[in-house]
Order: sequence, then structure tokens, then C-alpha cells
Amino acid sequence: MTGNELAIVALSLGIAARAVAVGLPLAVVAGWIMARRRFPGRVLVDAALHSSLFLPPVVVGFVLILLFGAQGPIGRLLDAAGVRLIFTTGGAALAAGVMAFPLMLRAAREAIAAVDPKLEAAAAGLGAGFWDRTFTVTLPLALPGLVAAGVIGFAAALGEFGAVITFAANIPGETQTLALAIYSALQVPGSEAEALRLAGFSFASAIGALLLSEALLAWGRRRAGT
Repeated sequence: MTGNELAIVALSLGIAARAVAVGLPLAVVAGWIMARRRFPGRVLVDAALHSSLFLPPVVVGFVLILLFGAQGPIGRLLDAAGVRLIFTTGGAALAAGVMAFPLMLRAAREAIAAVDPKLEAAAAGLGAGFWDRTFTVTLPLALPGLVAAGVIGFAAALGEFGAVITFAANIPGETQTLALAIYSALQVPGSEAEALRLAGFSFASAIGALLLSEALLAWGRRRAGT
């Protein structure tokens, strides 16, 4: 791979990592609520949390522009604080994270739901408070599934296209991720080899993430069985 291609890969990995770093903790919290709580409107909340999974990515990017753009309600507040997301690396991470969030949420919810509530009840009976039970029982037992959620989210963020190009544009060195670089290369005659190399890395990353997530989930099932 050329130096420019390696820079694109490094930028893409950084954006995906930032997307997971912000999105996974939120997915774990939301997953715990959806797995352990029953409340009115739960179905609607669940649908809203998964909305980016079935909405066109371009629509998600447009909604981000409406919210985080220069004239958006959140964007104006951030701008007053000297923070700008649209057309930036941070904006690319936000768009990728929003698209990957439902996948992380589903994996986190399943991991937490697989933890036997009787174990939490037993810990409560021994005097453990909520936070003690969460950090000494629930999260350790759900850890393989939560790590798998992060891996899945990372792979999804790494390959995101529509929301990123809509909200963050396709700026070389700033927001041009793997998917956008492949798209750009395909628009230039004679750049098929570059597109193929980048696509090969993207494919290998996706397969690697899938195998790793399956291995982690299998490990989690074995731990639960013992």
C-alpha cells in the first residue's frame, strides 16, 4: 500500500475507534435498560434507538446536519463553545457511531439479558448495592458480549459511507474514510488498483471482526454454562 493509502487506513481506524469509544458506553447503558426494565412506551423507545438501522444512511446524515449543523439547535450550542462537528473528523466519527449504535446496542442487550438475574438477586441479598452488583456481577459476566459489541460497532463504523459523506463530506486527510476513498478512486480512470487494495483491507477487516465477535460470543456462552 502507498503512503497515502496507509494514511487513509489510519484515519479510518481512528474515526472508527472514536465512534466506538463514544457509542459503546451509551449502548451498554441503553442495553441494560432494555434488558432489565419494563416501562410504558418501551417498544417506541426501542424503535427509536434502532432507527438508524432501517433509515437510509443519507437520511441519518441529513438529520445530523439539522441537529449539529451551524444552524442546528445542538450545533449552535457547540459553536458557542468553540466546537464544530460538521465537515470534520469528529463529525465523521459521530456519523459512523450513530450508524453503528443499533448493532452495538443489540449485542450489548443480548449480553446483559444472558446474565441470570438470580445472580444479581443473590448479590443483593448479600448486601451488594446497585453499582456493586453492576460492576462485580453483571458487567463481568456480560464482558465477552460487550467486547463483541464493540468489535461489531468498530467494523460497521469502519465501513460506513452514506451518513459520513452527507454530514462530514469527503475531505482528503480530514473525513475521507476507507469507503469514501474507494468511491473516489472508482471515479478516477486508472485508479482501480488503489480501490482494490483499499477494498481488500476493508473486506479483511470485516471478516476479522466477524470471526473475533463470534469467538467472543462463544467464549461468553461457555462462561455462562460454567
